[in-house]
Amino acid sequence: MMQDRQAEWTRLLRAANGGDAEAYKAFLHAVTPVLRGVVRARSAGLPPDDCEDVVQEVLLAIHLKRHTWRQDEPAAPWCYAIARHKVVDAFRKRGRRVHVPVDDFAEILPAAPVADPTERNDIERVIDHLEPRAAQLVRAIGLEGQSIAETGDMLDMSEGAVRVMLHRSLKKLAALRERLIEI
Repeated sequence: MMQDRQAEWTRLLRAANGGDAEAYKAFLHAVTPVLRGVVRARSAGLPPDDCEDVVQEVLLAIHLKRHTWRQDEPAAPWCYAIARHKVVDAFRKRGRRVHVPVDDFAEILPAAPVADPTERNDIERVIDHLEPRAAQLVRAIGLEGQSIAETGDMLDMSEGAVRVMLHRSLKKLAALRERLIEI
């Protein structure tokens, strides 16, 4: 039965894409009730009117995109895929979310990462190995979150000069880090 349906839909859509208006009408009459069932099954929780809106969106998408269907493929999976995507779009539009209490999973969820309290001191010590102006630049951008423009204004430098100095300073810091790891 399912294979008969697929073969019929494929035959009708192929003829419709060839210009046969009656075949297109028959195709739409054949697919609409099945797609309505697919949409309703996948749209649990949506009001019936919303489900019907999704069905209409599916039919419109099929109409607008039927030229993209590969005629050597069966039509049914192509139609089902469009329906599935339109259902997902409907949930996104409506802001549908599933809420699961975290308490049910608290025992298996990983703990939130905790910042290393010594990390900032370690970073500061490595930055201290840079020349003072470069160290000030790296601290402003990397630790304080200032922008290139703000840092340039603070140090009386152009944005291009700040970028160049930042790049060179980070390169020096990477080399310093490698040396410290070897020790």
